[in-house]
Amino acid sequence: MSEKPPLLLGLAHLIDSFNANLGKVCAWLTLFLVLGTAIVVVLRYGFGIGATALQEAVLYAHALVFMGAAAWVLQRNGHVRVDIFYQKFSPRRKALVDSLGTLLFLLPVCLFLGWASWDYVGNSWSTLEGSSESGGLKFVYLQKSIILVLVISLVLQGISDLIKFANILSGRLAAVEVKHG
Repeated sequence: MSEKPPLLLGLAHLIDSFNANLGKVCAWLTLFLVLGTAIVVVLRYGFGIGATALQEAVLYAHALVFMGAAAWVLQRNGHVRVDIFYQKFSPRRKALVDSLGTLLFLLPVCLFLGWASWDYVGNSWSTLEGSSESGGLKFVYLQKSIILVLVISLVLQGISDLIKFANILSGRLAAVEVKHG
């Protein structure tokens, strides 16, 4: 019989699953980006037909691909990093460096971004802001909300990572046990 993981590690696993699923859904939007852009180009230059709503939908999807999948990329250690020394560190030292990076950079930047964008997104929702373009989408407020999706998912991933790093630093979890969704 397998041992049940401690509560906080279970929470970290739940957050990881959420962000992995969100990231995978957002990653599939790249197919829509290619097809949508191709259709817009063919309609515009082949038939002289404008497709403003489709163009805007492609922009919304583009925002979701990058902002909706950012936490999943962080979880999978896929962000660009210049690591002259880090790559030679032990798993415990890596966990310490990553913990400090999360506490000193990731979480403060996310909290600032959430604070700075709250009114921007809230004002858009209060008027149910739509496109200023004729034939555009009526959901600009949803597009602006993607900023908060970025903030929330990255903060959650930061919390998940801190739980795992603390368990590595305390010796309760081997670095090889940290699974990336």
